Amino acid sequence: MVAAATHSSGQARCAGAERGGWALRGFASARALSGEELIGARLRWPRPSRLQRPLELASGRMAQALASLDVRTVGDLLEHLPGDSRPARTVAALVAGEQATVAVRVRAISSRPVRRRGMRPLVQATVADASGSMRATFFNQPWLVQRYQPGTTLLLHGKADGRGAFNVGHHAIADGEDAAPQGAEEGSAAVAHYPAAEGISSTQILTLVRALRPALGDVDEPLPAALRTREGLPDRASALAALHFPRDPRDAREGRERLAFEELLLAQMVFLLRRARRRERAGAHALRNRPSLSARWLAHGLPFALTGDQSAAIAHIREDLGKPQAMQRLLMGEVGSGKTVVALYAMLRAVEHGAQAALMAPTETLAEQHFATLQRLLGSEPVAVALLTGATPGRRRRDILGKLSSGELSLIVGTHALIEPDVRFGALALAVIDEQHRFGVRQRAALDAKGTPHTLHMTATPIPRTLALAGYGDLDTSALRELPGGRRGIRTRVVAGERGRAQAYELLREQLRAGRQAYVVCPLIEQEDDVSEAGSPSVGAGAARVAVRAAKEELRRLREGELRGFDLVLLHGGMRAREKQEAMARFASGEADVLVTTTVIEVGIDVPNATIMLIENAERFGISQLHQLRGRVGRGEHASVCLLVGPPSLRLRALVQHSDGFRLAEIDLALRKEGELVGTRQSGFGQFRVARLPDDAELLERARGRAEAIIASDPQLCAPEHALLARALSGRFGGEALEPIPA
Repeated sequence: MVAAATHSSGQARCAGAERGGWALRGFASARALSGEELIGARLRWPRPSRLQRPLELASGRMAQALASLDVRTVGDLLEHLPGDSRPARTVAALVAGEQATVAVRVRAISSRPVRRRGMRPLVQATVADASGSMRATFFNQPWLVQRYQPGTTLLLHGKADGRGAFNVGHHAIADGEDAAPQGAEEGSAAVAHYPAAEGISSTQILTLVRALRPALGDVDEPLPAALRTREGLPDRASALAALHFPRDPRDAREGRERLAFEELLLAQMVFLLRRARRRERAGAHALRNRPSLSARWLAHGLPFALTGDQSAAIAHIREDLGKPQAMQRLLMGEVGSGKTVVALYAMLRAVEHGAQAALMAPTETLAEQHFATLQRLLGSEPVAVALLTGATPGRRRRDILGKLSSGELSLIVGTHALIEPDVRFGALALAVIDEQHRFGVRQRAALDAKGTPHTLHMTATPIPRTLALAGYGDLDTSALRELPGGRRGIRTRVVAGERGRAQAYELLREQLRAGRQAYVVCPLIEQEDDVSEAGSPSVGAGAARVAVRAAKEELRRLREGELRGFDLVLLHGGMRAREKQEAMARFASGEADVLVTTTVIEVGIDVPNATIMLIENAERFGISQLHQLRGRVGRGEHASVCLLVGPPSLRLRALVQHSDGFRLAEIDLALRKEGELVGTRQSGFGQFRVARLPDDAELLERARGRAEAIIASDPQLCAPEHALLARALSGRFGGEALEPIPA
């Protein structure tokens, strides 16, 4: 009988069957247990320390193979989860031609020579289970005659031929009473199939796990019992057992869901605890003064009215900046939604308090565009702003550094050059990090170390809620979905075949003759490149090979072919800074008709007169990247068109059908899974061993809700029922898990 305890005072003390308010009762019974019953009760406490024992393995080769899988201890092996399961059969239930696993006992074994030159003797064994016997054949392993003596129990994986023979692919000794697959006598069981390595097979890993099945009793349970009850989840040991020894598909599914929930819960708790710790810490500039410069600029400096989303984001940012705790906010924006306007408002709040603000961009081209945009938006406002990149001349750089250090320079726009050790700020109150996913954690931390600034992270890649929770759960978020008034829609078409290409260039020429300008985007800089300028391999690598266009060659070809007589200019990331500036200046001023370029223009380029974009080899880009590129047109009063040159696909059709970047991000997530998406957080996504996103989106929402409830009721995780949960957090994320870190 299992004992249950009730306690009238709520204090943790127990000394005897009934003392100090405690009453130990039988499970599902009101009867108090006697002292004799308590003494005779069987108790079992997990001993997690035993899971740290090294594995006892038959050979050094096997140990080396497991070490390559990061499996060295008993606990490591139990956490080495199967990727899927294979059919387990009795001998009588084997189906000819089907790969299956069977547990059998050796009755007789022998070898016979093979006449074919170079082949070792075949080993044939008569093996049997309770349902019947068969002849198992092992190839090129004559030593098995000595190893698998009659009476040995084996796990064999291979293929039956339907005539009483079984060709063995993988095999291992299965020791113990649990050697037979669960339910195999019914012909419907499954056995786990594990990630393996050279030197050890999945079948051998399975036999090791089977031998160590009793060690599951030492697995502790980090989730409080009340939480598991409300969520309908099994305990951790049972979940592991269900995955390693599934009786039916539901076992493995429920076991995986339990472990995935725990994984997601721990991640969400870390995010929430980091955010809570950050909010507890003071040290940032509290920008509380009544708006002056920023209010005047909003009222008179903007040539257009703010959208509702911009106004809401500005209100949230103003509230954040008024606190001594450093803001950490992610500003997501649809292409052309006006993120820079929101960022400049925040920067002006710093300036009107006598402090400084910095905007860091990942490329010189984007930094230069931001610098030009800020100058244009500031108009006649007397605010000093400068540009600092790796290409800034030495004398100019020294002047900028001196003014930054003294506080004379209020606003600075730059690249990684802003985080160089000799860059010092007089009073940095705000850091704006654009396209933040392109920076590493250390790079973002280096800017954070220039003071204790409020931080506004910006991305032009809309992030679905699933990704936002999984990768940015410790940040506050604002989203800009609305576009400013006066923007015309962008018509998107897929262009396939030479006839379609000819029609596309005729349309492009019509736009140029009407006084408009055009982009031609290529995935490569030069033909010998085998990756895009962004450094990622072809998205369509598995598709039929097609000619891949390169910007340099395309410039020459178009000048002599389809666009002869028009002024074309080249822009790519491999050009010198001065060359890029000159190219952009010619195009932005209208001197050049066509910009032949790469993905260097993906964000930040704003030329209202450019109304048509032709993207070569569009199949090589992801949805989000294509949407960003498309956003370079449609910025003025004229109707615009985007031509996607490539074979029709779900990805390209999605762009034709949808203009909402947030909707496209959801489609991108569904098509490509989280690890491939532009905008995923470095060192964040890819963190899950068990959870699968977006498939586990509903599980993630549940985990987030439970995490919020736990942190709200016990922010320090001091309650006894949260002790193992706190230990699991530390074990999973390390001692710095709860430290607020730059996003």
